[in-house]
Amino acid sequence: MTSNPWDPERYERDGGFVWRYGHELVEILDPRPGERVLDAGCGTGQLTALIAESGADVVGVDNSPEMVDAAARNYPELPFEVADVRDLPYSGEFDAVFSNAVLHWVLPPESAVDSIRRALVPGGRFVAELGGAGNIAAIVEAVRWARRRSPGPNVENSFFFPSADVYTAMLESHGFDVEVADLFERPTPLDGGEEGLRLWLDTFAGGLLDGLSDDERATVVDRVETRLRPRLHRGGQWIADYVRLRVVARRSGPQTAPRSSQT
Repeated sequence: MTSNPWDPERYERDGGFVWRYGHELVEILDPRPGERVLDAGCGTGQLTALIAESGADVVGVDNSPEMVDAAARNYPELPFEVADVRDLPYSGEFDAVFSNAVLHWVLPPESAVDSIRRALVPGGRFVAELGGAGNIAAIVEAVRWARRRSPGPNVENSFFFPSADVYTAMLESHGFDVEVADLFERPTPLDGGEEGLRLWLDTFAGGLLDGLSDDERATVVDRVETRLRPRLHRGGQWIADYVRLRVVARRSGPQTAPRSSQT
């Protein structure tokens, strides 16, 4: 995965749009009472709690201990665990695995797909949304342009933004039957008003700004804002050029009854 250090307080303050947009994905998941559901990449727990409202037996996992601690404080009645989605400690335990805005951080992506398949019962469903092909293309280009004008190494894009065809083929080759693979543009208003883009870069930039001193970083961010303002700024609001890939798939094999209702 990328080395982006997660600050739960900053994430909740500046990244609330992430889980707000995730509400629609929970509706697609359609969790039901008696099911066991894994929220893979739970962050600070907002969508885990929304899934739990259905009566499903949900577990939230994240590879960031800081995020898991924050989720446990936010929702002490729910179970949260530190776990890497590439090596989940589960085998045939969940009727569904849910993941919102996480899997584009995970490299190599095949490890996550294998691990999620192992966690599911045969016939269990995998419902996910991640950055897809073309996601934040304008932002990445602007950072690269700005960095070429500053000291230090050029930026490497450490995200995984697949096309629908690429991700479908990956899932099918790792034991899934794909029902939905929808790639769509979703221009996304960023929290923070005029500060929205620089707050997004601070929170979600991953390796885009690695290797820069504080002064160099400030210069790069100023240049990025200047370059992107005509394209991504409207009415006092920054709009990120998000492209999302939404997937619904099932682990190959016959469906079984929900885990918690079996005897």
